[in-house]
Amino acid sequence: MDRRVLLLGVMFAFLLFSCQQKKEDKSNEMEMREQMMSETYVDTMTLHVSPFDKQIVCNGRLRAKAKSDLTFLSQGVTTEIYVKEGQRVGKGALIASTDKRERMREVDKAEHEVYRARVELIDKLIGLGYDAEMKDVPPDVMQRAEVMSGYYSAKYQLQSAKKALNECNLYAPFSGRIANLEARTYQQNSKICTLIDDSQFEVEFKILEAELEHIAKGQKIKISSFVGDSVTYSGVITEINPLVDDRGLIKIMARMANKGNALMDGMNVRVIVEQRVQNMFVVPKDAVVERDGYHVIFRYEDGRAVWTYVDIVYSNINSFAITGCQRKETSIHEGDIIITSGNLNLADGTEVKLN
Repeated sequence: MDRRVLLLGVMFAFLLFSCQQKKEDKSNEMEMREQMMSETYVDTMTLHVSPFDKQIVCNGRLRAKAKSDLTFLSQGVTTEIYVKEGQRVGKGALIASTDKRERMREVDKAEHEVYRARVELIDKLIGLGYDAEMKDVPPDVMQRAEVMSGYYSAKYQLQSAKKALNECNLYAPFSGRIANLEARTYQQNSKICTLIDDSQFEVEFKILEAELEHIAKGQKIKISSFVGDSVTYSGVITEINPLVDDRGLIKIMARMANKGNALMDGMNVRVIVEQRVQNMFVVPKDAVVERDGYHVIFRYEDGRAVWTYVDIVYSNINSFAITGCQRKETSIHEGDIIITSGNLNLADGTEVKLN
């Protein structure tokens, strides 16, 4: 009996010790987690003098190099359409045709009239003492004979009839892409389609009058669409309008190639005009936070974040060019280690750890 009691006591003590050990392990684990959560990890960079690409960011609109609404010169029933919307065509490609039967009859009639007038011309020249081969006829005599015989008029009518027949075909005036295909066969169509040369684009954008000093013809720009802003295109400023509108804006034109054929006529785009400024301290935008109406960065010194006021001199899409704050009489130096992430909730002297 005593042995049983002793054995039960040993087992109870073992179970009690195991539960206590688990509680202590769990408590230690939670304490470690809380400690890790309370620690602030940051990314840093070393401050160096470097060039800064100052940017003027505007909205612009693309305009194709050439754009034309294609119509027949003479109206008629459209019998054939040889293109589809979105199709690329070369210069001189056949776009559509109208009914040619009446024009062909006019050409045939004009050819017969030329033949008749030629016979009349030969008769007149023979009457003047020249042979039927019309050789050695002085130019002034030939001209009068052609007019008097009706031959000159007949030739002109034949040329006009052939031209009218050719106008039954609509040809592409330049290479490009078919858009707005409105025509239908067996109908009279006032417009067939729009032809767009989208190999190059012009982009029109406006800048403030104060920004004009940073703009020049031949200056390079970057362009991106609002849909795929990760892809940029390079362009060159070609025109600067010498007038300021009533809103204080100046119209600028630039030209660019449509690489990859991703751009479209009329598309709204973002235009970035860059000007390189030398010898600046450049930091990512995330490195600068606002405190009490001032711009602040945090320098990393001996495991702590050091609050430092700065002034923003220039900015672009990704970065700031900064100096020490003039009003707070602070300064920054080459080689300073700047905290670039995890700084939103930092205070002066906060202990931090590096990622």
